[in-house]
Amino acid sequence: MISIYDWFGYDLPIRERYQLIKEAGFEGVMLWWSDGFGRNYYRDAPELAREAGLFVENIHAPLQNQDELWRDNLSGETLTDCYLQCIADCYEFKIPTMVVHLPSEGHPYNDLGMSRIGKIAEKAEQFGINVALENLYNFSNLSHVLEQIDSKRIGFCYDCGHHYHYVPDKDLLSMYGSRLMALHLHDDNGSYGMHGLPFDGTIDWETAMKNIVATGYTGPTAIEAMYWDYEDLTAREFLHKASEKAKRLEALRI
Repeated sequence: MISIYDWFGYDLPIRERYQLIKEAGFEGVMLWWSDGFGRNYYRDAPELAREAGLFVENIHAPLQNQDELWRDNLSGETLTDCYLQCIADCYEFKIPTMVVHLPSEGHPYNDLGMSRIGKIAEKAEQFGINVALENLYNFSNLSHVLEQIDSKRIGFCYDCGHHYHYVPDKDLLSMYGSRLMALHLHDDNGSYGMHGLPFDGTIDWETAMKNIVATGYTGPTAIEAMYWDYEDLTAREFLHKASEKAKRLEALRI
């Protein structure tokens, strides 16, 4: 089963976007969940995706203020409330998982931040929603939360491109693969050294997929590539290329 982040680029009407995703062979989508980046219709997205025949794998919580989670200020409280609302939204829209960015390495965890994570875990358990913490430049914070928060609803979103870009020396899947709740698969090429289509960079995908299989994870093979270095392609061409890559990754899992 293959899925893709629905906001992969290109300026497209949302219904056309989902139709093209389905036409390319994808079965599911991951949704951006805020009105940021001009997506003031985001709450309509689950129904529109399903109308196109796609399942909704997860939502990505807002990320612009992620470092505020540890801070003793109004922004920190507002961000916590935002994450709690995202959990309620997942329940309302029947979406099983939300993906969250923890603060970066320059913002170390503290007691206040951990108490907020505790509130998030409590609400996630109450509503039966998974909260998948994504690896970026945040290894210390990620590892601390996963080791200290004992909740079956707090888990790991494995981003392969971020892994190889930020902490290639850490065996993240051996450490936290038992709590894997979502995948973000993209290669280490592109304008930002990541978010290229798989097999277009230097990641050893045979090994990467073998490591994912070893965790026992059975969720979708989920692509999080962006169009930044593929603007010579039409949206349809990009999606078909992405689908071909996703199917190659899926075959490596089998």
